[in-house]
Amino acid sequence: MTPTETLKHEHKIVLMVLQGAEREALAIQGGGEIHAERIEQMVDFFKNFVDRCHHAKEERHLFPALQAKGFSADAGPVAVMLHEHDQGRAAVRAIAGSLPGARSGDRTAAGALAEALLGYVELLRNHIFKEDNVLFPMADQVLPAEEQAQLAGLFDKVEEEEIGPGVHERYHQLAHELARG
Repeated sequence: MTPTETLKHEHKIVLMVLQGAEREALAIQGGGEIHAERIEQMVDFFKNFVDRCHHAKEERHLFPALQAKGFSADAGPVAVMLHEHDQGRAAVRAIAGSLPGARSGDRTAAGALAEALLGYVELLRNHIFKEDNVLFPMADQVLPAEEQAQLAGLFDKVEEEEIGPGVHERYHQLAHELARG
């Protein structure tokens, strides 16, 4: 599997959890029960699988490889992706920050939680579309097979160092559970 194929596969897993997050947010907006434990699992998934694993692969390895090929970190697709990663981190902090109040019955906090979840869902869906359809095809064109093989090895190292052996698979299972609700 090429590095971009690996990242696209991870995107499919992320989209499953986003589907569950959207469902939770819409239920909250409709006055439904707040499934705090499920949302905590989503926050864990967003912080660890999305950020510490997936985004780490991009930020530490793919984006620098693209910069070495002339892509700018200050303008263009890489810069946009980096900015959106930061926006995503802020949204996850907002989700986590509003959860305790929502859990305790504060409807204002519940509304903020739903809005933060929906904002994150929209941001990541658009982000994934841009990476899959713009940035990754560009990367496949400019990175020769040898560099792609090196990146694949570096991606494996990120998984080992950031989340540990077997944890990637655990997050895949969790994604399936969260998507089902």
